Amino acid sequence: MNESVKADHEPVLVTGSAGFLGFHVARRLLQDGRRVVGLDNLNAYYDPALKRARLAELQPFPAFSFERIDLADRGTVAELFARHRFPLVVHLAAQAGVRHSLTDPHAYVDANLVGFLNVLEGCRAAHSRHLVYASSSSVYGANTKLPFRTSDNVDHPISLYAATKRANEAMAHAYAHLFGLPASGLRFFTVYGPWGRPDMAMWLFAEAISAGRPIRLFNHGRMQRDFTYIDDAVEAVVRLIDRPAEGDPHWSGDDPAPATSRAPWRLYNVGNNRPVEVTEVVRLLEKELGCAAQRELLPMQPGDVAATYADIAALAAAVGFQPRTPIEEGIPRFVAWYRGYINTLPKE
Repeated sequence: MNESVKADHEPVLVTGSAGFLGFHVARRLLQDGRRVVGLDNLNAYYDPALKRARLAELQPFPAFSFERIDLADRGTVAELFARHRFPLVVHLAAQAGVRHSLTDPHAYVDANLVGFLNVLEGCRAAHSRHLVYASSSSVYGANTKLPFRTSDNVDHPISLYAATKRANEAMAHAYAHLFGLPASGLRFFTVYGPWGRPDMAMWLFAEAISAGRPIRLFNHGRMQRDFTYIDDAVEAVVRLIDRPAEGDPHWSGDDPAPATSRAPWRLYNVGNNRPVEVTEVVRLLEKELGCAAQRELLPMQPGDVAATYADIAALAAAVGFQPRTPIEEGIPRFVAWYRGYINTLPKE
């Protein structure tokens, strides 16, 4: 069996397949002819109806199967890996949200630390060829030197969510070093687009503007984000999945904060490589929604940062990644989907 045919028949595990990024990655892999086993616990962090609607988009693919599993359940996760022996794993499940980590920290330890350890153990037992996992731009904490580079020091997280993501990177390195598990961590920067999360700014702004309610602009609106359209984020994952991380024989332990290692371990930024003022996002949403926003200017929130900006040179060099969707194109696509989805919901 040649390599392309073999890849089509091997099952790819996509955790968080009912989530925003996981759904899009699973769908893209299925469209590319891959077999996908999706995993999600369908928790109630936000409305599970949206998660079920995403899954309904995946169910028609005959090469898709779904497992409702909590990754913190060690025995069930081990049994799943023993049954499928996944050669490729895309781990996108997590307890997300910087602000929610201030009120429910245990959820982040269970999902992002215990759950990640169970995935690492599953990959080790299955001798997986590559683990691609989601980290976050939040790991850069209060860093102010822009753009953010994966070689920057990230040892001072300012939220528990960020701390768990930084811990994932360190845990993955330990398994890459000890067991030769190739692991690539992706620091995603503010991903948005159709089927997005209702707790994220793009949805919250669209919902409030449409309803005539004030939108909350923290740091008095002086916030910049490297907004990354979902299709571009997915492209990064798809390009990397069949390119297992390799050790760098020239790596030195004296490097201050490297994104490479002698172990088969890599870190990459996934961003649009162009920070945008949040007020510009509001302007574009106003244009697409056809109504003006009421603005409530507030101070900076704990755990937040004023600006993010991804240096994507390492990802471009590794797999030729270049973002293709400017925010002027991405927001109209999001609004078109948002309007259609809202119209499917039961009227109160």
